[in-house]
Amino acid sequence: MPEAVIETHALTKRFRGGQLAVNRLDLTVPRGSVFGFLGPNGSGKTTTIRMLLGLIAPTSGTASLLGQPMPRAAHSVLPGVGALIEGPALYGFLSGRDNLLRYDSADPQADPRTRRARVDAALERVGLAHASTKKAKAYSLGMKQRLGLASALLQPRGLLVLDEPTNGLDPQGMREIRTLVRELADEGTTVFLSSHLLDEIEQVCTHAAVMARGTLLAQGRVADLATRGRLAVGTPDPAVAARVLKELGITGVDVTGDRVTGDVPSAETDVADLNTALVREGVRVRSFGVERASLEDAFVALTGEGFDVAG
Repeated sequence: MPEAVIETHALTKRFRGGQLAVNRLDLTVPRGSVFGFLGPNGSGKTTTIRMLLGLIAPTSGTASLLGQPMPRAAHSVLPGVGALIEGPALYGFLSGRDNLLRYDSADPQADPRTRRARVDAALERVGLAHASTKKAKAYSLGMKQRLGLASALLQPRGLLVLDEPTNGLDPQGMREIRTLVRELADEGTTVFLSSHLLDEIEQVCTHAAVMARGTLLAQGRVADLATRGRLAVGTPDPAVAARVLKELGITGVDVTGDRVTGDVPSAETDVADLNTALVREGVRVRSFGVERASLEDAFVALTGEGFDVAG
């Protein structure tokens, strides 16, 4: 398999009327990664996913999945791709098991002799074995999400594309799906997931990309995207501390109550020297250190917008 399981070059989608939904997107999803696709509503995430899967055609640019061009090679590529996009399409009058049997029978590459074993294994893996005979119309939203995920796991996949995979799940169900995603990655499946839950991305993803208004703002390892920390000083003398830090060249100084924060200084500056300077100027320092930024901090810094953290 190629090192980049998903790769796009200048991928662009402009809808009728001139609306630019995705603007010259250059995206690289490494093989074996769990890749989080982040962005507020209207940022172009779903449009991008639809282009990647060949559901809509790009206006310009190129995209490849598993090393093959899309949508030209869709017939040979898509059997190796599992997808759950905008919720599963289910037959409400059929049981969960019968829905999966229908999905599996529609796959020309699926061996009918082992169909029931595959369905049973998929149901067990997403925690629906106990509800397999229940009609899908009686499933909760979370159970429908699980069943949709099971349909994507009927065959071994080189790539799994998930849109809001924990939508509608309770906290325990969310933890189970996160564990499953990690297991799939450990087994060699690359997982590409779109989510509005930033803590979910931080917990489960190795890599991420941030979109806003159809434009890619940043991509890379989650740990690297979230490394921009803040210098934080706790003191009953915040005004003096803020003045001293500014005089020492610290930018982005902000005062909130008895807490003073600022941008982390350059590598040439020893933060211990900053503490010494504060004390020398009579600042009573109760706490001092560099706080690691969260992915939420990085997202807000990149987009200027807030974002759901825990749903």
